[in-house]
Amino acid sequence: MTDTSHVSTVRASYDAVAVDYARLLRGALEAEPLERAMLGAFAECVRADGGGAVADLGCGPGRVTAYLDDLGLRAFGVDLSPAMVAVARRTYPGLRFEVGRMGALDVADGALGGVLAWHSTVHTPPAELPSVFAEFARVLAPGGHVLIAFKAGDERRRLEHAYGHPVDLDVYWTPPDLIAGLLSGAGLTEVARLVRQPGPAEKCPQAFLLFRKPPTP
Repeated sequence: MTDTSHVSTVRASYDAVAVDYARLLRGALEAEPLERAMLGAFAECVRADGGGAVADLGCGPGRVTAYLDDLGLRAFGVDLSPAMVAVARRTYPGLRFEVGRMGALDVADGALGGVLAWHSTVHTPPAELPSVFAEFARVLAPGGHVLIAFKAGDERRRLEHAYGHPVDLDVYWTPPDLIAGLLSGAGLTEVARLVRQPGPAEKCPQAFLLFRKPPTP
């Protein structure tokens, strides 16, 4: 699949910040009880429906991939940024990490028990989300689960500096009902949702949607 301009700029931006991003966010989940609760529920749902492999899409430096592994899932990470993947491989040598795009996965149809997109769709223009979610549905086995975390709102913001580096990023705040509708349009069924208010360092609410691919009749 040919890269669009925004894909190239997202890759370049995250290549630039990879090392400092990993350093600054190390241990962040320890201070996020609701995030841990959603990840824990996702892990239990995946295990209850067969426990297949789980792809952490947009895995960054691998901290959430490793957390899923600690929860007993067979997790691997995929990220657009080669620098992020390099950091993840150095930090977690026992886990698998690959360079790839969440909208064009090198994964067979129905091969996964779970898909995680942990704040990794926030740079994707909303018009492109239907094809991304269709890819999630393609790789999920019947009964498989997808958990998406994202910024709740309805606007696009420019980000030109982050993690101590210049970047070139659009950040999309999206309404939970819009994301839920697009996931439903991909053939997935809502299981649960959580929207929490912004923390001290955040500018908008954070949303978490858990969906499931219907089992084969």
